[in-house]
Parts: sequence; C-alpha cells; structure tokens
Amino acid sequence: MRFLNTITVALRALRRNILRSVLTALGIIIGVAAVIAMVSIGNGAKSQVEASIASLGQNIISVFPGTSTSGGMRGGWGSASSLTVDDMLAIRNEISGAVAVSPEIRDRTQVLANGLNWNTQISGVDTTILDIRSWAVAEGAMFSETDVRNGVKVCVIGKTVADQLFAGTDPIGQTLRVRNVPFKITGVLVSKGFNYFGQDQDDITYIPYTTHLRSVARRPNLNSILLQAVSPEMMARIQEDVTDLLTQRRNNRDPDFTVRNQLELAEAATATTRTMTVLLGAIAGVSLIVGGIGIMNIMLVSVTERTREIGIRLAVGAHGRDVLLQFLTEAIILSLMGGIIGILLGIGSSQLISKLNGWPVLVSESAVIGAFVFSAIIGVFFGFYPARKAAQLDPIEALRYE
Repeated sequence: MRFLNTITVALRALRRNILRSVLTALGIIIGVAAVIAMVSIGNGAKSQVEASIASLGQNIISVFPGTSTSGGMRGGWGSASSLTVDDMLAIRNEISGAVAVSPEIRDRTQVLANGLNWNTQISGVDTTILDIRSWAVAEGAMFSETDVRNGVKVCVIGKTVADQLFAGTDPIGQTLRVRNVPFKITGVLVSKGFNYFGQDQDDITYIPYTTHLRSVARRPNLNSILLQAVSPEMMARIQEDVTDLLTQRRNNRDPDFTVRNQLELAEAATATTRTMTVLLGAIAGVSLIVGGIGIMNIMLVSVTERTREIGIRLAVGAHGRDVLLQFLTEAIILSLMGGIIGILLGIGSSQLISKLNGWPVLVSESAVIGAFVFSAIIGVFFGFYPARKAAQLDPIEALRYE
C-alpha cells in the first residue's frame, strides 16, 4: 500500500508541471525511438542479404579453379583450368552426404530467337542444378538425364531471356540459337530476381553440360562444381572430404582448386550489415544517455524547488528512505513513460521509413525489450543521485529555505 501511495504522490508531483515533465521525457522518447528504428533498418538489411544468399540455394558447397603457374608466370585465383568431368563424377560417387552434384561450364554469348538477339549467360549443367539452387520450372519441364547423357541440344531459359526474346509468345518448343547451334526450349524457370552480388539470376540459359562441352565451349574443363549437403551440420565435413579427394586425385600436389561453402559466404555478407546495425544502435543509444542526463538535471532542479516540501515531510515523521523512494519513483516513471512512447514512435517511424523509401525493416522484439529495460535502468541510475540528495536534506535547514 505504501508503494502505491508513493506512485500516486509521484504522479501528482509530475502532473503539477506537465510541460516540464514531457520535455524531460523527450530525450528518452527520442533515444528509444531512434534505437528501435535504426536497429529495425539494420535487421531489415541483414534479412534481405540473407534472403538473397538463400536464393542461390541451400547448403551449397562450391569447388572453383585455384591459381596456376606456368613457365614462371603465376596466375591469380580462378586462373587454373583443372576441374574436369571426372572430378565431378568422383565427388558424386565417393562423397557421402552430398545429395546433389552438378558441374558448371559458363560462357556469356549472344543468342538468337524469334528474330531477336540477346546477350546472356549460357551454363552447362546437370539436371540436379535445380535441386541445388532450389529452383523450379514455371512452364514446360527441365531437360532429362537422358538428354544429358546423349548430349541433346535442349535448354531451359530464365524469365529475363524469355521476356527479351519471346515477349507475348510461348517459348516452349521454339528454337534458341547459341553460337549458331540450334537448341530446343523445354522450359522456363521461375523468376528469382537479383542476387546479393547484383546479378540478374533470371538472365540465364541452362543446357546439358555434355552438350556445352561438345558444341558450345569446346573445351574439356569446368568452371566450377556445385554440391548440396544433406544438412548445414554436414557442410564442414563434406568440404574437407572434397578437398582431400581432389588433392588425392592430383597425387598430393599443391591444390589448384578452392573449396568454399555457403556458410562462409553468408557470414562474410552479413558481417557488414551486422556491424552497421550495432553501429547505428550505438549512435542512437547515445541519445538515451543524453536523455538520462536531462532527467538528472530536472530532478536536481525539482529537489531545489521542493526543499521546503521535503523539510515538512521530514519534520512530520517521514524517513529519508521515503523521500528517496518518492524522487526515485518520479525519475523511473518519467523514463518508463518516455520508453513506452519511444517504442510506439520507433515502430511507427520504422514502418514509415520503409513505406517512403522502400527499405526493408524488421522490428526486433529483443530491441524493443532492450530499449524499454535500458530506459528503466537510466531512470534508476540518473534518478538516484537527486533522490539521495533530497533524502539527505536537514529538516531544519529545509524548513528555513526560501
């Protein structure tokens, strides 16, 4: 009951000068709102990057050519052309835990169809590429394993290629000429949009890798090998097994290949956004400290203004702890009210920013709870000194104060 009375007295004291109370809480309001808005924007950017990386596929391990040295001349990463179809088949047959394996032979070239031309990426792959990249066919069907084995001239095109060459018409069954080689279109892929690297994933044409090696690229080597691990927990082990297998196939020579997994890519990609989120939150958090200093300043002024009131309370039997509790309660109420209003303002402003600028935002429960708890801590921390000063006033001196 005494605590409820203390709250009642504190609210009455704050209500005496509503404008000053609002201005005092304004620092907390702005601080909490800024923290929530900044963290929400940072989390939204992070989630967008993660979604973009996830669009590349799930649990992917990639094998790339490494560096090369020839006649004293050293090439950089990717300059070696040592990955072969036999390497891919060895990985497929000997690496447990890899549920799908596909080679990639990439070339960018002009293609012709329907009286139009378009420069796009031609990728020679296996049928498992759609499983690895979590991709589906929107129209038609993927070419078959039989087509891959026999090197049949068939292809599946991305949405961008379909829009550029077959706008308003059905591309299924039509002919696409790649370096003057005719390919029959069997399917159109579901649109994926741009990836994390800014590349249009729909600007692509998939053909059987056997056909690519014989009729388009006319070279024996692969640009990369893609694997899909059965689970994220298996990726590190599979990555190590692939490295050991390819090293063994090269008679333990210095590796001319590089094995990377998707977790490494995701970690590198989200590290920047995570740092920016922390930085934005820390900058916004400074305003919370400033708001706390404002509360301390106003509470010190309030103690000075209410010196006679404090003296009367102490003279009629109130204890120092009662005075301390009252002023501390006033400070906490100010900060909590500022925290609640700041939370509402922060959520609203983050949604408004998203609507006006098209930025993704993700309001984090932990940010909301953290900002609220921090505002309460600020009320206790910055309100304690003025409250303690009030509690230590000499009743006689306080009554004499004018």
